[in-house]
Amino acid sequence: MLAGCSRDPEAALGTLEWDRITVPAPAAEAIASIQVREGQQVAAGAPLMQLETTRTAAQLAALQAQTSQAGQALLELEHGPRREDIEQARATLAAARAQAADATAYLARLQPLGRQQLVAAADVDRARAAAGNAQGTVRAAEQALLALEHGTRIEQVGQGQAALQAAQAQVAAQVVTLDKLGLVAPRAGRIDALPYRQGDQAPVGAPLVVMLVGDHPYARVYLPEPLRLKVRVGQSAQVTLQGREGALRARVRSIRSDPGFNPYYALSGDDASRLSWLAEIELEPAGDAAALADLPAGVPVRVTF
Repeated sequence: MLAGCSRDPEAALGTLEWDRITVPAPAAEAIASIQVREGQQVAAGAPLMQLETTRTAAQLAALQAQTSQAGQALLELEHGPRREDIEQARATLAAARAQAADATAYLARLQPLGRQQLVAAADVDRARAAAGNAQGTVRAAEQALLALEHGTRIEQVGQGQAALQAAQAQVAAQVVTLDKLGLVAPRAGRIDALPYRQGDQAPVGAPLVVMLVGDHPYARVYLPEPLRLKVRVGQSAQVTLQGREGALRARVRSIRSDPGFNPYYALSGDDASRLSWLAEIELEPAGDAAALADLPAGVPVRVTF
């Protein structure tokens, strides 16, 4: 009779879970092939699926061409102007000086005639303007020649180097994107879900593969209000799986600080017992660790402390 009056220990209910990771779509490309199936165990680095590479490869080729163009432009800046360009500038300066001399001589001949009113004043003015324009052309040709003789400015070389580095960085980023089109497992684990099928085109960032990872699962339970003050992180626990005899040793891994369900200010009196806190109970492998690795996710569990 005394044994029948004993109360069962307070327990928390929940489900068995594994850590989940997703492999997102690096680009909006169609799925060309899938190398795995749901439920398959894979090692880290194992191929999962392959996306179409045609467009990304073409973009990489275009970026590589732009990088080559930037590199040649930098070489041109570093080598400076060619000798032929300098000689052309000198010839242009000589022609400008000859034109200026001719315009100045014509003005010199026209001015006495203008003072004697043998020619119109407008003709003298036009000759003076032509002489001034010719002198300006000479000065412009002289400065152009000096710019070529002094060579490329160091600031221009720096700009060319920066443009080349930017193009190289874009190529490196595109190479990474192209490599990511062949999806591989980031960690060893089991394929839990393949939301898309071959031929589908998922948007960027969409989960293409969902994996269950970790050495062993853990229990995700909800601590009722009467248990919250009695359970601490690191405390030992017993986990019982529905349909499996015996209890598994475990330890409290974490407890959420925010309660679930109704907020505290909406509860009063006995309603406060409806609050619950999400907690994770890590199973401790004892002896047969492989048995824990085969436990499926989603199994109902009961945890006592």
